[in-house]
Amino acid sequence: MHSQERIGRYRLDRPLGTGAFATVWLAHDDELQAPVAVKVLAENWAHRLDIRDRFLSEARLLRRAGSSRVVQVYDIGELPDGRPYFVMEYAAGGTLADLLTRGPLPVGQALALTAEAARAAAALHEAGIVHRDIKPTNVLLHTAPDGTRRVLLADLGLAKSLAQASVLTLAAGSAGYQPPEQAEPGAGIDERADVYSLGAVGYELVTGSVPGPPGKVVPPGRLRPDLGEDVERALLRALEPDRARRWPAAQAFAHELDRLSAAPPARRPTRRLDGVRGRLNTVTLSLAAVLTAAAAAAGMTVLLHRGGSPDQVRVADSTGRVAVKVPAAFGHELRDSGWDPGALGLGKGHEPGLVVADDLSRWPDLGTAVDGVFVGVSEHGDVTAKVKALAHSGCRYSGSRTFADADWRGLVRAWSGCPDGGSVTESALNPAGGAAQPQVYVQVRERGDGDATEGILRSLSVT
Repeated sequence: MHSQERIGRYRLDRPLGTGAFATVWLAHDDELQAPVAVKVLAENWAHRLDIRDRFLSEARLLRRAGSSRVVQVYDIGELPDGRPYFVMEYAAGGTLADLLTRGPLPVGQALALTAEAARAAAALHEAGIVHRDIKPTNVLLHTAPDGTRRVLLADLGLAKSLAQASVLTLAAGSAGYQPPEQAEPGAGIDERADVYSLGAVGYELVTGSVPGPPGKVVPPGRLRPDLGEDVERALLRALEPDRARRWPAAQAFAHELDRLSAAPPARRPTRRLDGVRGRLNTVTLSLAAVLTAAAAAAGMTVLLHRGGSPDQVRVADSTGRVAVKVPAAFGHELRDSGWDPGALGLGKGHEPGLVVADDLSRWPDLGTAVDGVFVGVSEHGDVTAKVKALAHSGCRYSGSRTFADADWRGLVRAWSGCPDGGSVTESALNPAGGAAQPQVYVQVRERGDGDATEGILRSLSVT
C-alpha cells in the first residue's frame, strides 16, 4: 500500500492514521482540485466478509447522517485487489486530541467545543444512529477559508442504528469514554451512551485527563481548581453510571454547555496558605499541606507564600515523587494532581505531575502571558520523539540543545516571540544512568524572552 501513488482518481499524499482495520490517507482530487481523506480496508482483513461489511456500513451510515456536523462521504470504490475504500471530507484542523497535546483548554473553549460535538451526536441520533465511540481522536476540526471552525464527528466504525443498538450483544467503545452499558454484552444501549462519551470528552478538555472508570470518576474541580461548580455538575451528570440520571439527550447536554460557556465563570473559593513563623526565604509545599488545604476547600487553587524570597521556591506533586525548584515569581499557584501522558501522544493513563505558575487560570491559554512550569512523568513511551514533534504556531523557533547533569540527560527545544509576548521551552529527559524509564516531560513558559529552564531542570528530582 505504501508504494501505491493513486486510488482511482485520487492522488495519495501521506497517511493520516492507521487503525486495526483500515488506513486513512490524505489525498488530492485532481478533478475538483481539493484535498480529501481516503479510507482503505487493511490487506490483512480483506478476506473477512464480516469486517468488509462493517467497513462499508460505516460509509453508508455517514451518508445516511447527511449532516454538516458529520464527516461527508463523497465516493466509494474498490481496489484491484478487491479491497473497498471510501472518500471523505478532509478536516485540516486536526482533532480535539491534537488540541490536548498542549494541556487542558480554557474552560469556555472546552465547553463550546464539547457542545458542538454534542450537537453533532444529536444529528446522528436524529438520523437513527448511535456512534458508540466518541472520543477526542474522533472529533475533527474543519477550518473554512473565512477562518470559522466547524466541529465534525468521524469514525463510525462502531456505530449502529438505534434499532440495532437496543439488542446489541457485543461490548464496544474505548476505555475512559465507554459507558457501563457498552461494557456489558446484552445490556442494550440508546443515545445516552453517546452522552456519557461526550461527558468524558468535556472532562478531558478541561482537565487534560481521561476520566476514571464509571462510578469512580474524580470530580474535575479537583484537577482544575478554577472550574466552576456548575460546570463540574454538568460534566458529572453526563458521566453518571446510571443512564437514567444522565442528560436525557445530547442536545440537552449541548444547551447546558452553551449556557455555561456564555456565563461568567463561578470561581471556587481560594485560601491563602500564610506562614506561621514569619517571612520565609523559601517555601516547600508538602503533601501534608495540600491534603490539609483540600480538606478545607476541595479543588481549590493553592496560593504559595513567597515571603519576599528573591530566589526560588520548591514544589512537589501530591505523590511526593516529583519535586522541582522554580523562580519565586512563578510560585503562586500549584496544581499537583498528576497528568495523562496521552495528552502528549503517549499511552493514556494517570502519572505523577504538577503545574506551578504565577496564575494557573492563564496556563491553558498559550495566547496569554504567564510564568510557570509543567512537569509530567511517563513510565512508558518515547517522550523525546513527542517533544521533537511539537510546534508552537505564532512563535519563533529558537533551536534545540542538549541537557545533561548528574541525574538527567535530554533534549531542550525553545521558542520565543510568542503571541503572548513570551517564550516557551519543551524538554524531554531520560535518566542519566542509562535506564529507559522513567522519562520526564517539562514545559517552561515565561513572560518575555527569559530562560529559566536550565536551573529548573537541574533542580528536578523524581523518586
